[in-house]
Amino acid sequence: MHEKAERHNTKDMNLSELKNGEQARILKVMGHGGFRKRIMEMGFLKGKVVESLLNAPLQDPIKYGIMGYEVSLRREEAKLIEIQPLSPAAAQEPTNPPTHTSTNPQTDDASPSLPATSLQEAGKTINVALVGNPNSGKTSLFNFASGAHARVGNYSGVTVDASQAHTTYGGFNLELTDLPGTYSLTCYSPEELYVRHHLFSQHPDVIINVLDSTNLERNLYLTTQLVDMNLPVVCALNMYDEFQRRGDTLNIATLQTLFGVPMIPTSFRTGMGVEQLLATVVSLYEGTNPIARHLHINYGHEIENGIKHIQQYLKENITLSVNYSTRYLSLKLLEGDKHTEKIVSAAAADTTPSILSARDAAAARVAEETSLDAETAIMDARYGFIHGALTEAQYTPGNNDDTYRTTHLIDRILSNKYLGFPLFFLILFVMFHATFTLGQYPMDLIELGVEELSQAVRDHMPPGPLRSLIADGAIAGVGSVIVFLPQILILYLFISFMEDCGYMSRAAFIMDKVMHKIGLHGKSFIPLVMGFGCNVPAVMATRTIESRRSRLITMMILPYMSCSARLPIYIMVTSIFFAPGYRTWIMLSLYALGIVVAALLSRLLSTRVLKGEDTPFVMELPPYRMPTPKAIARHTWEKGKEYLKKMGGIILVASIAVWALSYYPHDDSLTPSQQQQQSYIGRLGQGISPLFRAQGFNWKLDVSLIAGVGAKEIVASTIGVLYADDESLGSDEPSETDESKYTKLQKLMAADGITPLTAYAYLVFVLLYFPCIATIAAIRHETGSWRWALAAALSTTLTAWIASACFFQIGSFLGGHLNK
Repeated sequence: MHEKAERHNTKDMNLSELKNGEQARILKVMGHGGFRKRIMEMGFLKGKVVESLLNAPLQDPIKYGIMGYEVSLRREEAKLIEIQPLSPAAAQEPTNPPTHTSTNPQTDDASPSLPATSLQEAGKTINVALVGNPNSGKTSLFNFASGAHARVGNYSGVTVDASQAHTTYGGFNLELTDLPGTYSLTCYSPEELYVRHHLFSQHPDVIINVLDSTNLERNLYLTTQLVDMNLPVVCALNMYDEFQRRGDTLNIATLQTLFGVPMIPTSFRTGMGVEQLLATVVSLYEGTNPIARHLHINYGHEIENGIKHIQQYLKENITLSVNYSTRYLSLKLLEGDKHTEKIVSAAAADTTPSILSARDAAAARVAEETSLDAETAIMDARYGFIHGALTEAQYTPGNNDDTYRTTHLIDRILSNKYLGFPLFFLILFVMFHATFTLGQYPMDLIELGVEELSQAVRDHMPPGPLRSLIADGAIAGVGSVIVFLPQILILYLFISFMEDCGYMSRAAFIMDKVMHKIGLHGKSFIPLVMGFGCNVPAVMATRTIESRRSRLITMMILPYMSCSARLPIYIMVTSIFFAPGYRTWIMLSLYALGIVVAALLSRLLSTRVLKGEDTPFVMELPPYRMPTPKAIARHTWEKGKEYLKKMGGIILVASIAVWALSYYPHDDSLTPSQQQQQSYIGRLGQGISPLFRAQGFNWKLDVSLIAGVGAKEIVASTIGVLYADDESLGSDEPSETDESKYTKLQKLMAADGITPLTAYAYLVFVLLYFPCIATIAAIRHETGSWRWALAAALSTTLTAWIASACFFQIGSFLGGHLNK
């Protein structure tokens, strides 16, 4: 099951793309309800060979030959039939004899085929979409079944985009798509629209609806919407081991019969039920599952009449009837769904007024009869159906609810009115202190290895540009950053544990009132905390915030959260200029400064630029669950692996580029200091130095800041490369090894006029300025506008310049007076 299937290189296409005279084999028929049934009755079945014969004068419809006769299809219909073209050699042998003459007619069963492996792979691919509430375990299934390593967290909004992987089962390739967690398929949040659009546009063959079996009534609400969409669904009753441990009871056979959807008890922590779940996916795809059936949830006399009335208009439009379930569209129109109205308007512009008029009339009748608006009446009917089904399935909750009892006990402490905030900041302090203290030992070992490697290169290679490139460019640059890998791993170990155990959602709960005071939603806290890891996924995580206003403000202040890419710079500079007892506090002050600046900017944006009321704070607080050591280790290593990839990629390239710019044009008659100053990078640094005179930086620090625009780690590697030249002094003699690298760097930087005051001003600038190109691109993608992306780039850099200049100038003024 865990074996990865090889993807076939042949590009699949839809039937409308087939040129006249070409043949293809049908892979699958998409679409909905009556259309799919009708088209399959006409012979368009998986495995059959079809030939494109003739286009109408206006290029639509198209005549096809299949199973011995000719059929006319519109392009809209043909687009929903996925095919794989036959090779020219195979196409020479006719497969549909009545469509054209042949001296050697063949039956369809004897028709030519693709190469065996190609056809087997192409015809046995099942596209599976994973849909479910946040915290239901979708991504755990995704990882367990495919061996992928998508991020899992015990709070809403971890999966902010669709992740894809594949696995094999029973000779089939299962292409898995992990969709964002969503409570329903309305249009209130970006993830709801994303999931809905994927289901309509990608036409997955089977949907796995992952349910938290300990919260069945709430989770089944999404299931009812999938049933209304008339899609092939299998429900995974996840966390069933916890369900049993609590003493809950349920007649699964009755419940799955009432829903017309197969339901499989699973636990993705242990692998329970996964084999049976994948077997059910295959049976649904092949149409052999005995439980699966299409049913209509009864919404009551008046709503059902309204649905039928609206459907009459929708069915007249071929685009709508082919691509969507008209019953589902009718329901969404009755609910007043604006996104559905746009779909209808785009596909049926001429009849949209009539459709909306029919909708309004039906909604008015529902309001008269039920005294409720149509959306509320439909919601009540869904929950009524769920309640009735659970009652008939003899569902009873147990009394042995240790999980929630433990959760309530922990929450009394961690979310306590008086203890909540002190404990939260204590956790942060412990995290940063451990990052320094525990990480120092492996860091020293790695640093020693880098020094030994660099010295070995100098000892065994003749002087010249190649030795300098390897020792002072590649090793010095990459080595200056890779030594911080232990600290990065420790930081992510803490963050992964807080995410997986459920504490992160409590942190959002604790911080909601504070967030509201600065004009943000409580949900904004989670992307902000994620920003301490990396700003890019944090920007994407803002999709879980329903309010566009809060999303924009959150994205604009996210760059002020100290991402892990800044951590090597903090550790390098604090280790050089500050005593061990002060380093943790210096680090905390930087993180605190970023939070304070973000809060001030948020307040400014919410009161002056993006005014308006925020949405209510509604967020699930899942029970605490102890993550497995394997999961924590895997998540931590995934981040460490990304860090190492940077070392061998962008950091190595940047280090070599910085070395080349500092080495050329080369003149052996100059001293190392003179050589650097007259080099390309020296000229660049001296050219921009007036811009940073107020901060007290030298030209090497100026250049490192410019280099850090691509990725913050490059700042540390640039310093390592520029001061590596100073360390070697251009001499063939080995450098001293009896003093630490940081002691030597401190001497070299002090000789350049860098003081602890300058160093802290430099850290302030690194904290606040231009995040990185990837973050700016993410803001552009999420907002759909370069205006906000450029505003983020310019505002952060301006803020950094002002803050660092003020700190240095005020510090210099106070220092001067104290020394008098």
